[in-house]
Amino acid sequence: MLVEKRLPFRYLFSTVKYEMLIVLILGFAIHFLTEHFYNYLPEMPLTIATFLGTAISVLLSFKMSQSYDRWWEARKVWGAIVNDSRTFVLQLQAFVYTGNATAQIKTMAYRQIAWCYSLGQSLRGLPPLEDCDAFLSAEDIATLNKHKNKPLGILQLNVHQISDLKKDDHISDFIHAQINTTCVKFSDSMGMAERINNTVFPTTYRLFLHFTIYLFVIILSIGLKGIMLAYEIPLLTLIALVFFLLEKTAYYLQDPFRNRPSDTSVTAIARTIEINIRQLLDEEELPEPVTKETFYIM
Repeated sequence: MLVEKRLPFRYLFSTVKYEMLIVLILGFAIHFLTEHFYNYLPEMPLTIATFLGTAISVLLSFKMSQSYDRWWEARKVWGAIVNDSRTFVLQLQAFVYTGNATAQIKTMAYRQIAWCYSLGQSLRGLPPLEDCDAFLSAEDIATLNKHKNKPLGILQLNVHQISDLKKDDHISDFIHAQINTTCVKFSDSMGMAERINNTVFPTTYRLFLHFTIYLFVIILSIGLKGIMLAYEIPLLTLIALVFFLLEKTAYYLQDPFRNRPSDTSVTAIARTIEINIRQLLDEEELPEPVTKETFYIM
């Protein structure tokens, strides 16, 4: 997730470098044509470019709004995961009264920490159980290796252990229903995150928008025929740069789990959950929160 820090020019340039190269090629090519075929080209009033630029602004506004809605929904999902993770551990501590309650609560709490990290890794297409060894037993990992959906497998392990507590009369029917409701919320949040991750924003919309911006550059370049190249090319580049930076911003926001600087900071959120849960377990050696060493946190 991008933070309130100055973005490096290198990052901005790398997002639109290919588009800017095409704009430069188009600008020089159109200027060459207007220089040598001035009498054969039609008059191109600047009002046409103005109308097309307004249309592009409307399209970009719509795409930015839809993309931010997807990003914000992803952030709300992970906000719910934070709250429910704390609630889950608090419920276990308040209501589980078996003889070895502390050990069982720690096992399930550590699985919840592993679930948060695993879900974030899975959404980003990274190894789901990476760095989860500290929170899962060898038996748990062996069981999870049989699952294609590792986070779902972790939830199942906790649900089975809670069911065993119910069978042994260590929790009442009412408490079992309450804890089970929290586990259902975890499954719901995971499903919502997976839906956002797997729903593709229409590719044709982006292609059409790119084509329209390039068409705008061509029409504007023809409309500026007669202007010196030293003024025309910077003007075309600057206007196109604004449009493409806005389009790329919307493009990155529409996929909040693709392991980019603009992503939802699932690793940092999972670390916060780990710290909170381990404090609830009265542990003293806690990891440090994920901090912003650069212009973003993951």
